[in-house]
Amino acid sequence: MNELELRRAVAQDIAGMTELIFAHGVTPWNHLPRAEVTAHLQAIAEDSVQAVLAERDGKLLGFVSFELSRQFARYQPPQRREQVHAYICEAVIHRDMAGQGLGSRLLGEAVNCLVEQGVQDIYIDRHEENAASAGMMRKAGFVELDTFADPTRRPNGSGRTTLCCLRIHP
Repeated sequence: MNELELRRAVAQDIAGMTELIFAHGVTPWNHLPRAEVTAHLQAIAEDSVQAVLAERDGKLLGFVSFELSRQFARYQPPQRREQVHAYICEAVIHRDMAGQGLGSRLLGEAVNCLVEQGVQDIYIDRHEENAASAGMMRKAGFVELDTFADPTRRPNGSGRTTLCCLRIHP
């Protein structure tokens, strides 16, 4: 078996990424409205969204998408409130790869890409009760900032979203 290859996503990867997220990312904890997720992934072609992906023998096994943002300014430290930060948007792996650390590797690679771009604050969110995502985020150094009611995005379980952040100190 060939080694796992991690690389940046390009426009030609969008169709496979879209197929993977809807085949392997749908859980009671994830909010994946088809039109919004598809548009998000299509934005990779314009470079307004970035992603890292994992392949083995040409087969897509997972990806993490991310974008530069200002949507979490209220959580920014006062001295960086006006700075661009980043949001990790989607993270999915093929179910056959679950429990092997691939999600953590991809998240780490996404963080590295953002650090190379000078980003100091990286945000990510999850359903409050999603233990697998919580563990992956904690392993990558993310800390919880806030948990709030979010019934539209989180119709199951507690109906709450937990926002986490990784602060990079240059």
